[in-house]
Amino acid sequence: MRVHLARNLRDGRFQALAGAAFLVVLALVLPAVPLTRTGVSVLAVVDITGSMNVRDYASADGKPASRLDTARGALRDLVTALPCGSQVALGLFTERRPFLLFTPIEVCADFAPLDGALAALDWRMAWEGDSRISAGLFRAVEMAASLDTDLLFVTDGQEAPPLPSTGGPRFEGKPGAVRGLIVGAGAYALSPIPRYNDRGREIGFYGSGDVQQENRFGPPPADAESREGYNPRNAPFGGIAATGNEHLSSVREPYLKTLAGETGLTYAHLDGPGGLAAPLRAAATPRPLPGRLDLRPFLGGAALALVLAAFLFPMVRALPSGRARALTLKKA
Repeated sequence: MRVHLARNLRDGRFQALAGAAFLVVLALVLPAVPLTRTGVSVLAVVDITGSMNVRDYASADGKPASRLDTARGALRDLVTALPCGSQVALGLFTERRPFLLFTPIEVCADFAPLDGALAALDWRMAWEGDSRISAGLFRAVEMAASLDTDLLFVTDGQEAPPLPSTGGPRFEGKPGAVRGLIVGAGAYALSPIPRYNDRGREIGFYGSGDVQQENRFGPPPADAESREGYNPRNAPFGGIAATGNEHLSSVREPYLKTLAGETGLTYAHLDGPGGLAAPLRAAATPRPLPGRLDLRPFLGGAALALVLAAFLFPMVRALPSGRARALTLKKA
């Protein structure tokens, strides 16, 4: 009896089954392990003005993709990368102010409505055609502060109409009071801006005469006296129409970096549909998320592996080797 018991204890199959039984018992009695993860709470505001329709990105299949489509894909990828317990609010920007679609919701429990809202973002939601980036950003900072969140502001940085010679409005808040990220969307080279009719159908691109090339509100620029037709009273900006490339668009990165410095936010360029998670985590406020780790799936998986090993290993060991099979066939 003792010899038989000792032989069973030394048997690898018995040991594997005993280990599997022990792991099953542990899975039944061990409670979940408490742990704390780091998440974020962020207000994402997306620029949906006309220049965001410029197609200077490439989609997964190699076809041209607009800045808005790429930003939408990047935000959807970001939501899936955030740990459960993180919260995201969503807003739109056009004209000079952001519009809040919904307050912060949890990225796992409310993933379906959040993903659906991001997928539905469209330039047709815009209520005005202007794009006063600095004014919209400053109000988005105030909105994030009221929601007690960080800010993720996605834009190409193109002001429409252009800023006057005196510059844009000044930030009146406390720099750094709201943390977050300004994301510059668009390529660095100039590209044409698609033009749409009243039915939302694309009819070509904007030309130089279709948009305001210079903001002539306020005092004239320093070079006004050297312009043709200049008259300090009747033509303080010169006597000919302004020329420029405001009908073309690229990411206005130096301008966005200046705004980031004024507000205390961090700047990052949108390189494609992914890659926002790392810069956002670096710029956002770390928020502890209490949770629990359920060990049962791991223990159950290990027990199953031992059971399979106990039954499969003897069968594999019993199979003749390739050389032995060859000799057997030769003798036959």
